[in-house]
Amino acid sequence: MPDPQQIFALWAHPRSMSTAFERVMRERGDLDCLHEPFMHDYYIHHQTRRMPMFDPHPDHPTSYAEVRAMIQTHAAARPVFLKDMSYYVYPHLLEDRQFCDQMNHAFLVRDPAASIASYYQLDPDVTQVEIGIEAQWRHFQALRELGHTPVVLLAEDVRADPQAMIGAYWKAVGLDDAPQAFDWQGGAPQDWQPVAGWHGDVMASQGIKPPSEGEHQKQQERFEIAATKRPDLRDMLEHHREFHQRLAEHALRPNEPGEITI
Repeated sequence: MPDPQQIFALWAHPRSMSTAFERVMRERGDLDCLHEPFMHDYYIHHQTRRMPMFDPHPDHPTSYAEVRAMIQTHAAARPVFLKDMSYYVYPHLLEDRQFCDQMNHAFLVRDPAASIASYYQLDPDVTQVEIGIEAQWRHFQALRELGHTPVVLLAEDVRADPQAMIGAYWKAVGLDDAPQAFDWQGGAPQDWQPVAGWHGDVMASQGIKPPSEGEHQKQQERFEIAATKRPDLRDMLEHHREFHQRLAEHALRPNEPGEITI
């Protein structure tokens, strides 16, 4: 059982498979899991723009200070896992050193061609910032400068072998193994409802599925189709690909079957 007041934070970018990762963490049964609590600060408190298919609960705190207080209230009673986006909190979380140091940080990153194509399908007005990988890299760098050693995972590796890769993450952050967490028997969590339109596949699934044959090629084709409608997506891809590559250099990597480099 994790110690009380621990906060395990997974910093992601949109369409990175982070909600499926969160579902595994929920199924462990020993963590109080929070779904993108800082989204409310970014999109509602700061009114950055209107996010499609986001129907916020009226009782959810909206400002950074209020969301922070809510997380710490949860953590005072039980260890917390939260999944959120780096671009919601970078750089002001880093200025909140006490809260930042209370967290155990990890990052999940996916091939940007696949994530951009997926995002565009749901929100054709996606912005450069919302692609999210640059913010992840800058967030990761800043945490390292503060003395943290965040775990980095590649979504493709997690998809190929969820138990090995997430198990390696658990080992790296000091969580016990929980093989039952990969079989999702219950319904989708209630706190996913405000963003249900973004997570239909994972809400209906009973586990992380391995990639299908030819899936990578189909993802590339989806990106090309999106880019014909919105050519600046090509510039976004090139911009964020560099940051993806930098993060990938720090990722937990599978070696031989059953072996993970940490």
